[in-house]
Amino acid sequence: MQKVNLKVKVEKKVDNRVNNTGRPVNKTSARQKRLAKQAFYADVNSKFVNGKAFTLKNQSSEFHYTPSADNDGGALFNEVGGYVCNVDYVGRTKVEGYTYVLGKRVNVKLNLKEVKFVK
Repeated sequence: MQKVNLKVKVEKKVDNRVNNTGRPVNKTSARQKRLAKQAFYADVNSKFVNGKAFTLKNQSSEFHYTPSADNDGGALFNEVGGYVCNVDYVGRTKVEGYTYVLGKRVNVKLNLKEVKFVK
């Protein structure tokens, strides 16, 4: 029996077509809507935690978050650096904190979905 040597010529795709399945993305599918919502929540949360300035719904003043050194919360400050409130919990879309007004504790809740970040 004789051995046959075959030379295989491989065609390389240089335009990154290996990552394209060829199917269009259905933006109205439930999965794509869920992924877009998750990406929005992650983006808003990272902007808040990194201290990007934001405004609330009906206010013109700006606020920013500063984490504490021992990672057990932080504080909200206004645009001139004045203390606004302590922050206990930072979730994916919810921030909970407190401040004291006339000796009474007042709870503060922020919904990150309704916060508008300053550019």
